[in-house]
Formats: sequence, structure tokens, C-alpha cells
Amino acid sequence: MVASGKYLNRSRQARATSLVGDVNGKVAPDFDLASLDGKRVKLSDYRGKAVLLNFWATWCTPCKEEMPWFVDLQKKYGNDGLVVVGVAMDDSEASRIAQFAGEMGVNYPVLLGTDKVSEDYGNVAYLPTSFYIDRDGKFVGKGVGLVGRQVVEDNVRKALASRVVGVNGPVNHSDPKVAAQRPTAQ
Repeated sequence: MVASGKYLNRSRQARATSLVGDVNGKVAPDFDLASLDGKRVKLSDYRGKAVLLNFWATWCTPCKEEMPWFVDLQKKYGNDGLVVVGVAMDDSEASRIAQFAGEMGVNYPVLLGTDKVSEDYGNVAYLPTSFYIDRDGKFVGKGVGLVGRQVVEDNVRKALASRVVGVNGPVNHSDPKVAAQRPTAQ
């Protein structure tokens, strides 16, 4: 792991949280945050989609390195149900964050982070921090600091593979009953 930017700009009370350590299988906390265009966005708005939730800041050098990966992953997997969501943890104005996101070519939603969302996600102390959330809203992975692009993509694939939305609603393709019903090649 490459060193990550330390998140020091906000004062928070230290408190015990269930999102420290292994989060896999836990339900991701819902949030209600403002987007750069002033709309309110909830995590639950993306239910049925796989979500790469990335906490970052404009001053964070490792964040800048991974952002082009996220742009590429959104292009590559967006039609498969991936939504990359950036949570900017800057103390800057939304207009400055929007300018930076535009310069980076960001093609995914950027939300304005709060102390509450940081606390809800385990008191985010280092940037970047990413959470990988499946289509049911459960964590399938977490990354703190700059990890390799392949690690990020592998976690995205896990989130996408968790469930596939079918014609009659969500279908779990790992279920043996579903696998037995798949058509076979002739």
C-alpha cells in the first residue's frame, strides 16, 4: 500500500464504530448528502447498483492518482450497474471542488462530505478510503490508502457479481437453483 493523505481538516469526536476492521457483509449506512449541483443524494438511491464509494479530497495526492482509474471503471462497468460515488471531504467551497472534478474528468457523482458521514463510515481518518457495496447495499470490500488498480477492479467485480437485476427482479446467480435454470449452449 502506498502512503495516503491524512485527513486532519475536521475535528471529530472519537467514538466506537462497527465499521472499523472487516466490514464485509455489513449493511452500508445510508446517508443524505448534497451533490455539487445542490441536489440531495442518498446511498439508498443506488439500491440495485454496485457502488464504489470513495472518500477523497482535492489536496490528497494519492486521491488524484486513483481518480482516473475510477473514471475508466465507470466507463467500463457503468452499463453493468456500477456507480462510482465520490465523497469530497474538503473544507473548500463546492465550486472549487467542482472545478477540480472537472479538471480531473470525473464522470461520476461527487457529493459533499460531512463529519456525520465520516463517523458513519468508521471515522474516516485517511484519504483515500473506498468502500465497495453490492447491489443489496452490503459491503464486499474496503480499501484504505492508495491500493493497486487491479485490487480496485477486483473489488468492483465482486460488487457487480453479488446480484444481477433480472427481468423479474434481482437474481442471485450463485444460487444453485438459478444456475440449474440457465439455458445451456446447444
